Amino acid sequence: MTDQIRRGLDGVLVAESELSRIDGDAGELSYRGYPIEELAAGATFEEVLYLLWTGSLPTRSELDSFTGELRSLRSIDMAVVETLERLAQRDEAPIAALRTGVSMLSAGDTERGLVPTDSGTIQRTGRRLAAKIPTVLAAYERLRQGERPVDPSDELGHAANFLYMLTGTEPDAVAAETFDTALTLHADHGLNASTFTAITVASTHADLYSVVTAGVGALSGPLHGGANQDVMETLLEVDESGDDPVEWTRSALDDGRRIPGWGHRVYSVTDPRAAILEDRSEALARSTGETKWCEYTRAIEGYLTEEAGLVEKGIAPNVDFYSGSVYYQLGIPVDLYTPIFAMSRVGGWVAHVDEYLADNRLIRPRSRYVGPDSRPYVPIDDRSPDA
Repeated sequence: MTDQIRRGLDGVLVAESELSRIDGDAGELSYRGYPIEELAAGATFEEVLYLLWTGSLPTRSELDSFTGELRSLRSIDMAVVETLERLAQRDEAPIAALRTGVSMLSAGDTERGLVPTDSGTIQRTGRRLAAKIPTVLAAYERLRQGERPVDPSDELGHAANFLYMLTGTEPDAVAAETFDTALTLHADHGLNASTFTAITVASTHADLYSVVTAGVGALSGPLHGGANQDVMETLLEVDESGDDPVEWTRSALDDGRRIPGWGHRVYSVTDPRAAILEDRSEALARSTGETKWCEYTRAIEGYLTEEAGLVEKGIAPNVDFYSGSVYYQLGIPVDLYTPIFAMSRVGGWVAHVDEYLADNRLIRPRSRYVGPDSRPYVPIDDRSPDA
């Protein structure tokens, strides 16, 4: 056993996985061997869930059965809605409301008492969670706007149904396809902080609702799940300033500011997911006629790449650099971006838990003690104030 400390567990191998292959130097990502570019272009998010959870892409009949089951599981108990309404009255952050809502979902699950050590239990519960999380999130947004939740549709796909529940209007084909692509791109990404949190909790044989609640909690931190919100807030600042985006960026760097959406713990080149979302952002701009967000991001990217030379230093655009403006063009409130990340990443959490528990070992790292060697206990009445 080595005594070398790896802060942040950099380079430490803790498991083997068949789910995501990431090549940070080449800028490549695949799910179970399928390049992310091909999945984003040809597969729906439901197909990606099926792939992650079963190991293969579904046939038409398998997909019909799978999506039909997901649609039948979308509704949430009125008790959950009532709790969300109380949280909305207290102006709770959406990610915190989602965390509470996910935890409450277990109360309506007849299998909640089963320890999820077998794949069947994990996947059944995973389907319930994946189906209901969009309903929880959309309901909360409606409630905090003073509107009643929109019941889920039995006809729309996963992505389109969320946008429908959020706005009360069925999205057009471009919006639905774009959001579906975004969900696919965020579904899994190796042992990131929230996924590692999920399998750590699962390794104790905790129930899957506890596991996913923990994953949401880990995702809520700004160093993990909040970068796309930071990106959009930056773009809004650029817009409100009235400055040229390149000049604004140059000035921001001179002031020592960091431009969000650049740099990644794994990728030293452009995140392949960013390139895909850049194309979707352009498609949305053409569809809506609102081009400035796409223009801002491209202008900033061009400056940071060509003049500031960040890419040469291994600091390149990540998926958040384009997902922020994509979500904004879809009419999604900025503080919903991180919860939407959870809505997608639950697919990866469930898949990793299922995979890890097949050969489980309780996760128990150790730390090196660096405190005092030995200190005698002094009764409280004999202690000096300075002791």
